[in-house]
Amino acid sequence: MKTITTTNARKQIAQLINAVRDTGDVFAIGRRNRPEVLLIKFPAEYNSELNDITNVNTYSESFSFLENEPETYSVNDLKKRYV
Repeated sequence: MKTITTTNARKQIAQLINAVRDTGDVFAIGRRNRPEVLLIKFPAEYNSELNDITNVNTYSESFSFLENEPETYSVNDLKKRYV
């Protein structure tokens, strides 16, 4: 994730939006090298019955990096523990 200043974000907002939309990159925007907000891709789907954070986490590609991670627990492991 790249952090950019608010001044640069204002100057480059169109390019930032295009980069996020096209590549899914995430940008932190802040002051004095301290991130304050994130610019992320809006979810492809949106369920108005859920809150914004749940929609972003569920329907966006925020956690797509986990697809390549090995499974820590199997379904059977979870059933043994929680069912």
